[in-house]
Amino acid sequence: MRASYDAFVTETLFESDGRAVFALGDGVVRFESGEFHAAHDGAILCATAHPSGAGVVTGGDDGRLVWTRSAEGPLELAAIKGRWIDAVAASSASGLIAFAAGRDLHVRDAADPAFVRLFPHEKSVAAIDFDAKGRRIAVATYGAAMLWYARIAEQKPQALRWAGSHIGVVFSPDGRFLMSAMQENQLHGWRMADSKDMRMGGYPSKVKSMVFMARGMLLATAGAPGVVVWPFGGANGPMGKEASEIGFDESALVARVAGSPDGTILAAGLDDGRVWTCDLTSRRLETIKAEKGAAISALALTADGARVAWGDEDGEVGVEDLPAL
Repeated sequence: MRASYDAFVTETLFESDGRAVFALGDGVVRFESGEFHAAHDGAILCATAHPSGAGVVTGGDDGRLVWTRSAEGPLELAAIKGRWIDAVAASSASGLIAFAAGRDLHVRDAADPAFVRLFPHEKSVAAIDFDAKGRRIAVATYGAAMLWYARIAEQKPQALRWAGSHIGVVFSPDGRFLMSAMQENQLHGWRMADSKDMRMGGYPSKVKSMVFMARGMLLATAGAPGVVVWPFGGANGPMGKEASEIGFDESALVARVAGSPDGTILAAGLDDGRVWTCDLTSRRLETIKAEKGAAISALALTADGARVAWGDEDGEVGVEDLPAL
């Protein structure tokens, strides 16, 4: 499937039934099956899969958090007047949805509309991630990654401090490590058992996309001419180890990465519009989109690594079944 939507592709993801969904900069959510709905009066700034696996939860510059399904259409979950909602995460394990509006982290329960939690920060919230059980939330903000227990109303967060602006955050699947992407061209991480710092640099550009793969044994990251893959096996994770680089191409930078959580299928979207996949076991690359164009702005794989979806800054999108690698 290929289509052109004439709007920046903010995010793409797969529903639990394997259908792709595209959240666009014109406020519209489009489904692979053809349905589309105007979810926001303005741009969609962030998107994630709903905890149920059906539809997409989006945040917009209209200050609204919206759940959109193909048949039912948009349903407003929250509205924060005068604020942009520009980061969102959800947990299928706990059924919780977290989103950022300015300096505040908000938490909602998909099964309980009355459940509301509000966690303020000194600086703007840039990114959010749940741990595997959906009980803890990591927040990227200036000077630190902050850790909150998602359901506890009154608490003092754990602060993992490191100077600089943190713009991305992701837990390892086993919860042993927390990784942050920095405004500077580097990653920073912490071993959760003792808050040991890990500094991982050498990137030529910002790391705007990262994903744990192979049951948390590998971390794949964008921001370089190839996908930089860090080893996370053992008690020390990547400390004292070197990363490998896959698909090196000096003519382009990797803009987005996606990976199969339990396997070794990796996908990369480049800043020149190309898309490729790789089986990390064989290291064989397969070009999925060879035509050059606008930078890839959104990329997703199904959980089994069998399908890939992408979108670019000009609104070109695609979905394909992956060949056997």
